[in-house]
Amino acid sequence: MRKIDIDDIVRVGRELGMRHLSLSAVAAELDVSTTALYRHVDGRWGLELAVGESLLDDLVLHDDPAHDATQHLLSFGLQLRAFVLANPGLGTYIQTLFPRGEAGRRLMVHEVAALARRGYTPDLAIILSSAVAGNTINYAVADENQQERAEGLEDQRRNVTNQLATDAELGTTHRELPTFTHDEYVKLVLTAIIRGLVAVAPPGRPLEQVVADLAATGMGI
Repeated sequence: MRKIDIDDIVRVGRELGMRHLSLSAVAAELDVSTTALYRHVDGRWGLELAVGESLLDDLVLHDDPAHDATQHLLSFGLQLRAFVLANPGLGTYIQTLFPRGEAGRRLMVHEVAALARRGYTPDLAIILSSAVAGNTINYAVADENQQERAEGLEDQRRNVTNQLATDAELGTTHRELPTFTHDEYVKLVLTAIIRGLVAVAPPGRPLEQVVADLAATGMGI
């Protein structure tokens, strides 16, 4: 039987991509039985961990020291979105459970440190970065799912647009809406989310005070 090691498994897993990753697919590419893989990875979860963390290890987040908290979080979100879209299936891996391994933890440590430099305590840094990452990845995964159903999608969009444009109640308003590309729309929504988060939890305010302020407004958590 052919001898393989974890590096072989990760290499083939990366070539397949997270979206098409499975024990049987990796075994077929390596020309071994799935049983041979179990000597190196703990089933499907272990395979996803090995390949997913290898991919995450490639993500280098650039932190511009001139950015304030809002600008930094937007840059973080957009960099993360671009990386996830460049690696189909990785978004679902992150969505399912994060951090799963060392690469994920390093990214979290990096982001906590970046927000600490802008006046945040570690607990709020984790909350804010997780909120931004979660919304970013949700959009990226939705984009991936749409790409999987791309055939005929543009025709359907045109049909919906035409129906809205001719609707008696919505037509005028729809025609007056500004035109956004999808990337511009995602950036707009992400910016609004981040501004809201920073307004509620600005740098220098401890988590206990943020919770107390929300409770005082009737929006306690």
